[in-house]
Amino acid sequence: MTYKAYIGIGSNLPSPDKNCVEAIVRISALRDVTIIAKSSLYKTEPLGHIDQDWFVNAAIKIETLLNPQELLSALLKIESEMGRIRKEKWGPRLIDLDLLFYDDLILNQERMTLPHPEIHKRKFVLAPMNEIAENHIHPTLKKTMKTLLQELTGNSVVEIISN
Repeated sequence: MTYKAYIGIGSNLPSPDKNCVEAIVRISALRDVTIIAKSSLYKTEPLGHIDQDWFVNAAIKIETLLNPQELLSALLKIESEMGRIRKEKWGPRLIDLDLLFYDDLILNQERMTLPHPEIHKRKFVLAPMNEIAENHIHPTLKKTMKTLLQELTGNSVVEIISN
């Protein structure tokens, strides 16, 4: 049985657009993973620790035979292979791969929370998600990506830079 999952992608170190594209290529090369939709790349304002370069963000929709733990492990391995070092929350990063949704699974474990707990607060996630899955319903909030994006307050800058 195949499952649908959504992955958020972000980078703001050396060549963030190239890092995001490389991560997508690496995800597409995973066994039992097929990318079925890919958003544009977005230039986004940093969140939290704002004294850093702007980010490039994107989102992809995949079909997979992997369970959520296997998929998360594969994503963390890609981050590691690309050189990600976890230093500080919201700090600069070479690559960040977030498992946003896994079908309609609701999960709260020590190493994994699904859906990702901050989706509804982050324009840099909602804008690319809205592009590829505007009618996807958040399983706990019971709202579409389009509605969550429309309801988002704040004025963080998120701009398309390439399709």
